[in-house]
Amino acid sequence: MKYLHTADLARAAGVHPNTVRRYEERGLLPPVERGANGYRHFTQRHLDCLRVARLVHLDTYPGRAFRRSANTVLERALADDWAGALERGRAHLAFVRAERAQAEAAAALLERWAAGAAGETTGDTTRQPLRIGPVARLLGVSIDMLRNWERNGLATIPRDGENGYRMYRPTDIGRLRVIRLLSRVGYSQMAILRMMLQLDRGVTTNLRDALDTPRHDEDVYTAADRWLTTLAAQDEVATRLVATLAEIAASRS
Repeated sequence: MKYLHTADLARAAGVHPNTVRRYEERGLLPPVERGANGYRHFTQRHLDCLRVARLVHLDTYPGRAFRRSANTVLERALADDWAGALERGRAHLAFVRAERAQAEAAAALLERWAAGAAGETTGDTTRQPLRIGPVARLLGVSIDMLRNWERNGLATIPRDGENGYRMYRPTDIGRLRVIRLLSRVGYSQMAILRMMLQLDRGVTTNLRDALDTPRHDEDVYTAADRWLTTLAAQDEVATRLVATLAEIAASRS
């Protein structure tokens, strides 16, 4: 068997030799035998796993579900089950694309709601204002969640002049439905707030861009603050992962 050196793997994968060593130490490569001289005896299997590991660990994942999904691909590769790795790779790509489709659909619904073109978006025909308890039940969220959204500036709810209770109008409920939808498909509160502030200024166009573009004063932001861009990047990497796995699986058959 022809063995490969650390430098061979590094050169083939386009990484520094220290990266290969770190991957080995972290268990991201199969166990490596050593020769009498102490040199590592890498094989083509190690190179194939390195290529997969590089794609699986290329970037920070936007959530645990994404990381778990991608890690199942590497687990199959490390077990030398390349057909299984390809199957898991395709499942991971499908998962990423489903998340992306939900985010895109939510952004499209937001734009229709903001333009007033989809009255059914609110899903509510109540004419009299509701108090916080009934609204929480209607939306399927907690009272604390509604208070948190208001505290963080996502909505401003009028109060009863006599007792100070929050009174939610149909327009408020419609807004909260959109906030709930955007939150559930992955957008951060900062992204939603950024978009809502623009909407409250009377700007009803390019809301998708507002959701996906942090302001200059947002010095620190997360993947969920640029959710559409993040998911597009995840799609690109997952597509490359599947192509790599298909190539390796074909070479093993």
